[in-house]
Amino acid sequence: MDIKKFLLIYVVEDNQVYNRMVCEFLKKQNYTRVKSFVSGNECIQAVMNGESPNIVIQDYFLDDLNGIDVLKAVKAKCKDAEFIFLTSNENIEVAIECIAYGVQDYIIKDKGDILNRLLEKIKKISKIILIRRKNKIIWLSIIIAILVLSLMIITGFLLFVFGIVVTS
Repeated sequence: MDIKKFLLIYVVEDNQVYNRMVCEFLKKQNYTRVKSFVSGNECIQAVMNGESPNIVIQDYFLDDLNGIDVLKAVKAKCKDAEFIFLTSNENIEVAIECIAYGVQDYIIKDKGDILNRLLEKIKKISKIILIRRKNKIIWLSIIIAILVLSLMIITGFLLFVFGIVVTS
């Protein structure tokens, strides 16, 4: 399974140059489901309309909201969404607050090779998402096996109680 084809990645950035740069970079890396938003409210509205992003790459400072507000609203509907902040805010207290809310990385714009750092973080998050999916499949398989076994036991018990003999 090529995770790049099913991951839904949101890019929430009010700076249109950065927004376009990140989106085009991800598409060149063969991520096919990349959606661009220029405001936090647009992002939140998409989630309220039923979309479930796997990864949200966003700025901390947006024209309408701050990044934490967007994170809280999205996480309220999509608890498994992972966040990466790509921002010019170098305030360490803000970075710590973001990490405390579960942000996977806090990347400062214009500090080194941000696109490759972003790509590496997306690859790591992708592995986490795949593990979660595999775990869900395993748990569903276990539940189905328990249900089938329970039905077999109940059927055997009922056959025994009512004295029905099955011959082959």
